[in-house]
Amino acid sequence: MLRIAFAFSATLAMFACFNSQSHAAQCGSSSGGYESWKQQFAGEARAKGVSASTIQALMATNYAQATINADRGQRSFSLSLDQFLAKRGATTIVAKGRQLKRSQGALFASIQERYGVPPGPLLAIWGMETGFGTQRGNQNMLASIATLAYDCRRSAYFTEHLYAALQLIDRGALSASQRGSMHGEVGQTQFMPKAILAYGTGNLENSANALMSTANFLKAHGWRAGAGYQPGEPNFAAIQAWNAAGVYQKAIALMGRQIDGGE
Repeated sequence: MLRIAFAFSATLAMFACFNSQSHAAQCGSSSGGYESWKQQFAGEARAKGVSASTIQALMATNYAQATINADRGQRSFSLSLDQFLAKRGATTIVAKGRQLKRSQGALFASIQERYGVPPGPLLAIWGMETGFGTQRGNQNMLASIATLAYDCRRSAYFTEHLYAALQLIDRGALSASQRGSMHGEVGQTQFMPKAILAYGTGNLENSANALMSTANFLKAHGWRAGAGYQPGEPNFAAIQAWNAAGVYQKAIALMGRQIDGGE
């Protein structure tokens, strides 16, 4: 899925420290153990230097049942490509994407010059993720990520994002009341906290910053200027890094090609 430029080497060192230690807080599969987990996790976070005010914000979160329901119900990724495109409104995304490519040509030209990424895939991602900024989610980001860090299904993965979120709150890059999507994604193109630390170029609620950050992400994952981005072509791997679902990856590539002028 947020991005402010940070001292990235220091961030990597902190994450290496986080990942080298086992997490003592006991995960769970229902709301019953969440309050106890928060107490345990708060002790770990305090020992890693998270501020008292940010820990207090974490302790104020409630178990996000809606997030758990969404995490268990991601059925659209099992659809065929045609079904997925229809469900996500691909025709509308392509039409709006072409319009924005024309009206914001200077922005997309500067992004392509800097990162090598053409407008099509960026606009496809923007349209797919938030309907070009119109549907950014209304869940409390911190509660969503804390709930998923507590949940045993993918606790280790979301624990890393939770520590990143706490760092971002400590630095003032995000607020504890930040709203986002069900899994804690925030901003115009839906960045997760750990990705914000690595690839963010500014406030991701701003569309230009979000698009630059998305291009920065793709470039960091091997995007080569001028190379193709359809399945089997060099830059498709960077799209795969953005989202793990195969049908999503193919949809982005197809819509991007159509926005960029192909069919």
